[in-house]
Amino acid sequence: MPPLTGALAAVVFWGLSFVATKAALAELSPAALIFARAGLGTLLLALILRARREPLVPPSDSWRALATMGFVGVAFHQLLQAYALRLTSAGNTGWLIGLTPVWSALLAALTLGERFGPLKIAGLALGFAGALLVVTQGRIASDLLGVPATRGDLMILASTFNWAVYSVLGHAVLRRLGPRRATAGALFFGWLFLWPVFLGSAGAREFRALSGPGWTAVLFLGLACSGLGYLFWYGALEKIEASRVAALLYIEPLITLAAAAALLGEPIRPLTVLGGLVLLGGVFLVQRAPQLPARVASAADTP
Repeated sequence: MPPLTGALAAVVFWGLSFVATKAALAELSPAALIFARAGLGTLLLALILRARREPLVPPSDSWRALATMGFVGVAFHQLLQAYALRLTSAGNTGWLIGLTPVWSALLAALTLGERFGPLKIAGLALGFAGALLVVTQGRIASDLLGVPATRGDLMILASTFNWAVYSVLGHAVLRRLGPRRATAGALFFGWLFLWPVFLGSAGAREFRALSGPGWTAVLFLGLACSGLGYLFWYGALEKIEASRVAALLYIEPLITLAAAAALLGEPIRPLTVLGGLVLLGGVFLVQRAPQLPARVASAADTP
């Protein structure tokens, strides 16, 4: 498969993932669903590593970092999104996920001293304004947090910040082990962290009553989204410049919106689309803004 085609397939998988999660949650608890997704993804990546004759077991000195990645980026992150999707729509989720690069830029400023020029500041403001419009639908009221969809949207926003943190935590390990081994290791540790939650929810009984469409959604999430999606994405990044690959992410919310309307019957609200487009416009400005040199620490900045 050509690298760019693989990256596009990954974006399609991830765009559909919120719709599949919403459908599966009609029959499964979040704990059971995320446990199965992480387990299937781990199994597939382990088989791929074996076929490529790459070591299955990462170096022991990387276990702590992989365990941290597994907790933050797999167990906590996916559970947070699953619980959020019980309260909000897949369409809203698809738009709000686009805010992740904005958080990444802010974290880069905090951890690397990166400075913001006027274009990047404008992009940050636009991104958050678009997210606010998606969440509130133009309603700013004192009882806003009492609206179930809004609570779910705020949880999705929290998950976008959490993913940006995960990306910072995993950067060094990804460079050291390579994306396949690092992702497989993080998924495995995340799956281990999910065992107590799964057993406490009696999730095994839920799978006995799972319908055919329910199993299809679970298998798609585990094998396509958590397994093949990462494989295709990182494979493209190894052969094509990152800017061309990352540009494909702009179509992910559109895929989610179309699929949610077609498969789940979710309405397409004009204010949601407007807010989403404003958000993506802000992200575009953040990513296209010229990078300024990091601020040099002065004597006043040192402890």
